[in-house]
Amino acid sequence: MTETRFHEMPDGCHIAYRHTPGAGPTIVFLPGYMSDMAGGKASAVFEWARGEGRACLLLDYSGCGESGGEFSEGTLIRWKDEVLALIDSLCREPVLLIGSSMGGWLMLLVALALPKGRCAAMIGIAPAPDFTDWGMDESDKAKLQAGETVFKDNPYGAEPTPTHPGFWADGQASRLLGSEIALDVPVRLLHGQRDPDVPWEISLRLARALRSADVQVHLIKDGDHRLSRESDVALLLRTLGDLVDRVD
Repeated sequence: MTETRFHEMPDGCHIAYRHTPGAGPTIVFLPGYMSDMAGGKASAVFEWARGEGRACLLLDYSGCGESGGEFSEGTLIRWKDEVLALIDSLCREPVLLIGSSMGGWLMLLVALALPKGRCAAMIGIAPAPDFTDWGMDESDKAKLQAGETVFKDNPYGAEPTPTHPGFWADGQASRLLGSEIALDVPVRLLHGQRDPDVPWEISLRLARALRSADVQVHLIKDGDHRLSRESDVALLLRTLGDLVDRVD
């Protein structure tokens, strides 16, 4: 994998990224909440792109991985702006966005913000748009609205998962599923039906909300939230290869 480089944002925060040049569209992988570009799926996509001679961009949001900043100050809009800055700086060709979990929500926000023609296609892996709404009970929402950080058990690590008031408020202002999502590019959604974190029905709701007629949902009956098994990653790479050929 290429070495980590850093992009300086206007506020001085340094965003870590890895980029390999190649044929377009540039594949941009957006990790999930509290995740980073060192994850298995991101690494697999990067290595696939290098092997195929395709351009690819991985990054860590501020407060995550190797990037500067504090996680407690992270919001969807701040992270969206970081992604857009890196795309603007590094990607001359259209981009194919891959978003995992929260990254699937961010993927949609980035695609909506890009100039027309800059987003070629999207792949969502257990995408979680609007999870600050459907993923929180009313008690937690009341605490967050009052400025209190909410902690939940973390099945993927030793430390509990925090939701900070700023992130939650920004998420509530960035909800998408309640109306048409004005994107017309090809979209592929992969979702495990044994996902305990993001109900697979969310992918069906997203498919209905997207304006594009070229949307396919692939349900993996025994798949969990991460979809990181060898067979899951193979499915992701097959889907990516087919989609790249379609929009190339």
